[in-house]
Amino acid sequence: MTDIGFLGLGSMGSVMAARLVDAGHSVHVWNRSPEASEPLVAAGAVLARSPEAAIATGLFFSMLANDAAAKSVFSAEALAAAPGGAIHVTHSTLSIAATERLASLHRDAGIDYIAAPVLGRPNVAAAGTLNIVAAGPASALETVAPYLDVLGKRTWSLGEDQTRAALVKIGVNYNLIHAMQALGESLALMEGGGVDGETFVEILTDVAFTGSAYTGYGKLIANRSYSPPGFAIALGLKDLGLTEQAADTLGVALPSAVVLRDMFETALADPALAELDWSAIAEVTRGRSRR
Repeated sequence: MTDIGFLGLGSMGSVMAARLVDAGHSVHVWNRSPEASEPLVAAGAVLARSPEAAIATGLFFSMLANDAAAKSVFSAEALAAAPGGAIHVTHSTLSIAATERLASLHRDAGIDYIAAPVLGRPNVAAAGTLNIVAAGPASALETVAPYLDVLGKRTWSLGEDQTRAALVKIGVNYNLIHAMQALGESLALMEGGGVDGETFVEILTDVAFTGSAYTGYGKLIANRSYSPPGFAIALGLKDLGLTEQAADTLGVALPSAVVLRDMFETALADPALAELDWSAIAEVTRGRSRR
C-alpha cells in the first residue's frame, strides 16, 4: 500500500481516484467542494482537509478544471508541504504557459513535476483504459509508471519537456471539437433529407470513421443524449481557448477556430444547452438548419 494524494474530484478525477483506491492504495483525497470526497471516503479513501495534506504524501496526482484552479491550488506556499523527493502528476488539461509556470514552481520547491493529461471520458477512466500522454523527469516517470498503468491502457512518453504533453492534449481536443462539429453538420444534413440520424452514424462509423470520437460522439449527437455531461461545454470552450493560445504562441494559423468559438459561445448562451455535454454544440447547427 502506498500513500497517495489526489486533488480534484470532478467527473474524471473522482473515478481515477477510485481506481487507485481499488488498487489498494491509501489515497488522500481533496476537493474544493468537500462533499465530492464523501463517496470515495466511504469506499476507503482518506479525507485530506487541505491541499497541503494531500501534497504531504509526497506522491500526489491532480485533475483540476483549468489554469486558474491549478495556479490557485499549487502555490509556492502549498508546495512547501511536500517532503523531499516528492512527485506531482497532473492530469489536468492546461495551457502551455501555465504548464511552464507550474513546472518552474515545482522545480523551485524540489518537486518532480509530470504533465500527464488523459484522453478519454469518465466511463473510459472508470474502466482504466485511458490513454495518457506524459512528460517530465525520466526517473519520476519511471517511478509513477505502475500508478499510470492502473489509470490507463497506455502511457505515451514525450520526454522531459512538460509543455509537449500539454500541447498534444490541446491538439487532440481540437480534433475532437472538429469531429463534433462535422458530425453535427452531417447529421443536420441527413435529418433535413429524412434520413435517420443513428442509421447514418452506423454507416459512417462502419465504413469511414471507426475511432471512438465518431462512434461515441456520433451516437450522442444522433440521439441528442447530452445529459449527464461527460465533459461540459464550458470546459470545451476553455480547451478551444488553449488551442488558440498555443497557435498564437507558435505562430500557427487556425482559420476554423473562429467558427468553432462561435458554436461554443452560442451554446453557452442558450440556457437549454449550457449545462449539457460539449457534443451538444451540434444543436447550434441543428437550430440554424431549421426552416
